[in-house]
Amino acid sequence: MPATGYFTHRDCWKHEMGAGHPECPERLDAIEDRLLISGVGDTLDRREAPAAALSDLELAHDRMHIAALRGLTDRLKEDITAGGPSYAQIDPDTSLNEHTWNAALRAAGAALAATDAVIAGEIDNAFCAVRPPGHHALHHKAMGFCFFNNVAVAARYALARHGLQRVAVVDFDVHHGNGTEDILSNDPRVLMVGFFQHPFYPYSGTEHPAANMLNVPVPAYTKGQAVRDLIDMHWIPKLEAFAPEMIFISAGFDAHRDDDLGLMGLVEQDYAWITSRIKHVALRHARGRIVSCLEGGYNLGALGRSVEAHIRVLADV
Repeated sequence: MPATGYFTHRDCWKHEMGAGHPECPERLDAIEDRLLISGVGDTLDRREAPAAALSDLELAHDRMHIAALRGLTDRLKEDITAGGPSYAQIDPDTSLNEHTWNAALRAAGAALAATDAVIAGEIDNAFCAVRPPGHHALHHKAMGFCFFNNVAVAARYALARHGLQRVAVVDFDVHHGNGTEDILSNDPRVLMVGFFQHPFYPYSGTEHPAANMLNVPVPAYTKGQAVRDLIDMHWIPKLEAFAPEMIFISAGFDAHRDDDLGLMGLVEQDYAWITSRIKHVALRHARGRIVSCLEGGYNLGALGRSVEAHIRVLADV
């Protein structure tokens, strides 16, 4: 019987950006531990993420951006061999190590393999436990802990390789998915809906968004009930009218009240509720087809519990 797929790869643990960085390998450990303790992991169809093909990355990213990251990785490996630094800096918060290139290929590859498996009917839906995250990665640039935009690549892949006519992207990270918006703006085959704390990094999402972008900025300290009301008022009517054939989720859990990288007040039950609303739309219009990819979430305990709540709804357990 089809079930919920769970895509990850050990390469995703090898990317790291230095001691004390919040986007750390322990995030995936926290998720794995919680799924083990709760028993939810036993219900999942576990699959190893392949590496994304460069030709598929080019559906969403500039070829020079991809080549630059690969070249930077090659030079870093040479420098390390010669006794040089272990990291190459992209921006003040984002750097790569010698394993980042492979981890980023696996993260995008997980989203692509999940898309294939869901469309083939092998699984009902999927969660990709991957890092680095993706929703800040622009068409031509890495930023904000992100190198390739996993969800945008998968959305474009579903359209280009599988011939879908309409796909939706839902982003509930505390930060605006500026990279996803950059890549997918003005594409009438895509509807993107999201909420995010504002004003807050990356300080975007409110300046004349394209017609296919539904951005819902909320102030700091917004709690779950207010977010639920906004979703029912804004997201759901737009999604219902668009009738997507597949839904992709940028699943960031840093709007949790315990997460110090944001200042919002969501809890596990809110993520379960949001997931149930998305799933309802998917069942009505998209044969239940959902691919969810991990984005933010930096308090390890809150992250593990929130992902469990999210997957429980996806897997109906």
